[in-house]
Amino acid sequence: MTTTEFHVTGMSCGRCEMSVREEVSKVVGVSDLAVSAQTGQLLVTSGAELSDAGVVAAVSEAGYSAVRV
Repeated sequence: MTTTEFHVTGMSCGRCEMSVREEVSKVVGVSDLAVSAQTGQLLVTSGAELSDAGVVAAVSEAGYSAVRV
């Protein structure tokens, strides 16, 4: 298992976290994730090859911006 950290901008509440969680969980290879609106941190755990671009696109679909840390 590998954990990759992303910084998400624009989140401000629990609903924001839920939106990001919902979209990122659809990315192929994601087995678990943790997201915090307070810190802007998104931790994505995967057991297979994970596409950074796929995670960034999923966060964008939720209405926010993300970059890998």
